[in-house]
Amino acid sequence: MKNEVDLRWARPDDLPRVHALIGELAAFERAALEFNVTLDELTEHAFGQKPIVEIRVANWKGSIVGAALVYEKYSTWKGIGLHLEDLIVSEAYRGKGIGALLFEDVLRLCKERNYVRLEWQVLDWNEPAIAFYKKYGAAIMEEWLTCRLTTPDFKAY
Repeated sequence: MKNEVDLRWARPDDLPRVHALIGELAAFERAALEFNVTLDELTEHAFGQKPIVEIRVANWKGSIVGAALVYEKYSTWKGIGLHLEDLIVSEAYRGKGIGALLFEDVLRLCKERNYVRLEWQVLDWNEPAIAFYKKYGAAIMEEWLTCRLTTPDFKAY
């Protein structure tokens, strides 16, 4: 199957399927109620006047079965890198090497653009994903904690 997968940049007409994949990922990560980005917002974020996310898709026989959503990230110590926000493969297509193809495509992109690093997050209970990333030599940085404020916090401030 890996030989039949076409990796390419997403087009606006791909976004309904990409949006559905993001919803599938949110459900898998036990956070379906937190998935609030609309299709219109995703379209604006990817293809609007000031795009802030790039999307690579895995196309198999005319269907989008996976996606990698990335954006540039700046380190004051290192320079420009890439943040992998989501690496998604539809559940029916997992275990077929599509995630590896997408991840390696992101690595290729980092090399082409001379980024200094690639960063992403993985849930501590997602052992298959952790094992997948470790195969690539990824450092799981347990000493760094994610901090977050959300819209209600901004309003309260």
